[in-house]
Amino acid sequence: MPGRSQPERKKRRKQPAPINPATGEPSASGEPYSKGTLKMRLLRKLKCTVKYEKLAWASGAKLVAGVDEVGRGSLFGPVVAAAVILEPGYRIRGLRDSKLIDRETREKLAQRIREHAIAYAVAAVDVARIDQLNIYHASLLAMREAVAQLAPAPDHLLVDAVRIPLECPQTNIIHGDALSASIAAASIIAKVARDAMIRLWDPVYPQYDLASNKGYRSPKHMAALHEHGPTPLHRLSFAPVWLAATLQEQLEFVGDEEE
Repeated sequence: MPGRSQPERKKRRKQPAPINPATGEPSASGEPYSKGTLKMRLLRKLKCTVKYEKLAWASGAKLVAGVDEVGRGSLFGPVVAAAVILEPGYRIRGLRDSKLIDRETREKLAQRIREHAIAYAVAAVDVARIDQLNIYHASLLAMREAVAQLAPAPDHLLVDAVRIPLECPQTNIIHGDALSASIAAASIIAKVARDAMIRLWDPVYPQYDLASNKGYRSPKHMAALHEHGPTPLHRLSFAPVWLAATLQEQLEFVGDEEE
């Protein structure tokens, strides 16, 4: 009797390795894509152009300002916004979302933006106001104050995702800092300004590694929060900070009982 043929095994498709968003290379770990990784991959694929600026100019606007903020997710320090009116006839090559650019490139671009912009302005909202208002409204306040400082005043705003409470025509663009040259310029100016502010506090609070993490969550930052508790410049309305503050209070209470 002829032997029965074995059923053919279906070949499994080899899944592509996840991409490391910092390098753009496949992940060696083979772990599934995280939301952060997927977002970074999307942002890298988007093209930053003057498409939205051209639409605003075609509608009659003369002074189109890009507006963006940085520091919303940080645990320490202010939220900072910038507003930039670029010269229509001068193209600054390399503009893109500040998160996708290394520090050296950001600072070079920031210098070129400051030299060739019709106007630019930076505004910061401190920790006390963030805790009072919440981070969303504090971010809107920072953006509104940055726009208010522009001279000449803009007649159209391009804003990353949100609407600023101002009586000025505006276009709100999802992932605007990766799509609009003006918003990208504002993102870069705000990021460079905020990073410089945070670096000034690093020698005051060296245990939190602020020069490296810029106030964002990192293993060293979180370890310092749990060991030392928050500083006066930490955002107490943010869960990781107030949880660390609660832990410190409990430890102090236990210490008092032992004395």
